[in-house]
Amino acid sequence: MSETKPIYVTRSHLPPLEEFIPLLEEIWSSRVLTNGGPFHARLEKELAEYLGVPHIALFCNGTIALVTALQALRITGEAITTPYSFVATAHSLLWNGIKPVFVDVDPKTLNIDPGKIEAAITPQTTAILPVHCYGHPCDVDAIQQIADIYNLKVIYDAAHAFGVQCHCGSVLTHGDLSVLSFHATKVFTTFEGGAVVCPDARTKARIDQLKNFGHAGETNVVAPGINGKMSEVNAALGLLQLKYIDQALARRREIDHAYRERLREVPGILCLGDSGERRANHAYFPILVQPEYPISRDELNQRLRGAGIYPRRYFYPLISEFSMYRGLPSAQRDRLPVASAAAQQVLCLPIYPDLADAQVTEVCRVIAAL
Repeated sequence: MSETKPIYVTRSHLPPLEEFIPLLEEIWSSRVLTNGGPFHARLEKELAEYLGVPHIALFCNGTIALVTALQALRITGEAITTPYSFVATAHSLLWNGIKPVFVDVDPKTLNIDPGKIEAAITPQTTAILPVHCYGHPCDVDAIQQIADIYNLKVIYDAAHAFGVQCHCGSVLTHGDLSVLSFHATKVFTTFEGGAVVCPDARTKARIDQLKNFGHAGETNVVAPGINGKMSEVNAALGLLQLKYIDQALARRREIDHAYRERLREVPGILCLGDSGERRANHAYFPILVQPEYPISRDELNQRLRGAGIYPRRYFYPLISEFSMYRGLPSAQRDRLPVASAAAQQVLCLPIYPDLADAQVTEVCRVIAAL
């Protein structure tokens, strides 16, 4: 592989440049760069239609969207969440003065384990913040049942879950709010960006206020909001991405299938995320490098990198193992055995629409050769 281009875990899938330039020229001519311009309005409308959700509020990034969603629901005290995620999940709680309480994950999906949630609820608990890890749906019914019994809000970190379906339609319609990320590494990208999926117009109006400094009209501010607005340039890219998203998802599905077929018989390699009847988006391709494999996950990571292949250890280390979270009682490793084991074994292999069949074959060859 030394004479070929490196194979990274993900690459942004961009539309043809010749289609983007006229949109930039239109923005330049209009002089409308932000503050809910025409591209922004179009993207909100078209995304809501494509995703099958009532309302979308666009944001500059997914982290600010998470922070704002928690503020919009007036979450306080403690929120139960997963340690197996990107650190922005827990950071969004701290930015709102909320204490994260970590519980373990399900061994098959690596999503938050509903069976662990109830024991973590205290009088200070006001919300559950699950993550649709790798784009595979949480057990939304079980989580909602617990939330209903204890009168808790549910905010889904759906950063990976663009276009994902569950047993009853879009997974984004579950919970009180769902939050998407449109970062450059995601299935659908606007360079940087994100969104909050809102159940009704009233909720969207409040979130739109909060992402614009709390303004309610030109001369009144009603809440301590933030600047979370998406620019017209980002929205224009999003509109182009939507034209090609089905094609991109189809190619991701092909790559996912190829990996599963070629790694099926490799001892010690467990392919996660076979979504069965659920409609996945194949955002990532995680494998677990188990004890039966002849070398460790970290050794395999280095062997692949030596061959010009650059996987990632998503998610290692756990959020609960970072120094700023390690002191929490819920962060102790013996309370999180499944998540702790997965973090030591997981390796996400390259998957993106431009990944060639020959490159997929090469990744599998290196893994199988050991």
